[in-house]
Amino acid sequence: MVEKKTRILLAEDDLSILTGLSINLRHEGYEILQAQDGDRCLQLAFDEQPDLMVLDIMLPGMNGFEVLKELRRRGSRLPVVVLSARALEHDKIMGLELGADDYVSKPFGLKELLARIKAVMRRHKTGPSSSFCFAAVEVDFGEHCVRRDGAAVAMTAQEFRLLKYFLEHPGRVLTRQSLLEGAWGFDYQGTTRTVDNFVRSLRAKLEQDPEEPRHFLTVRGVGYRFVA
Repeated sequence: MVEKKTRILLAEDDLSILTGLSINLRHEGYEILQAQDGDRCLQLAFDEQPDLMVLDIMLPGMNGFEVLKELRRRGSRLPVVVLSARALEHDKIMGLELGADDYVSKPFGLKELLARIKAVMRRHKTGPSSSFCFAAVEVDFGEHCVRRDGAAVAMTAQEFRLLKYFLEHPGRVLTRQSLLEGAWGFDYQGTTRTVDNFVRSLRAKLEQDPEEPRHFLTVRGVGYRFVA
């Protein structure tokens, strides 16, 4: 039996970049779908059901952020790697919070992009599908949802990533830098304040008493530790 090729949807309005990426990714064994505007990208994402999307932000029609938002609103869990010249911190935060799995800034190295694509695919193929419970909280990795006392807790995609990283490392003291690299990506240029703000949000949503947390503990001068 011939193994089915992994299909990647490239959404990029710059024809030279689109053509170059398509040639190189096909050389790596991927099947490629192409879109040069946001509306066509969204249509292909649902009609063709690719395995992963590489998404530019500055697309005509719907921009990349709007595509991401609509994908997640309609329940799609398609892995998305953003590839964009917009490299400011708030752009990266917006992309990740809207549901991107990784964010690569232009100009980029082809080998780096290939490594990011493989890493995202690996996480989606081997990621946990079971539930994790602590206190009154249940985290369902397969359904990508969180419940507290049986009620759904609204969480952004980035909050869920940080929570997942904590749960994957119970009891370990995690520095703010390791949290940034593990939950945001190794090239993310966020600050310690970014981590502190997100931990504060997790405490507000999941701790019985956010002012006296029992699960997301501060390790002074170092970072944080999760205790079930």
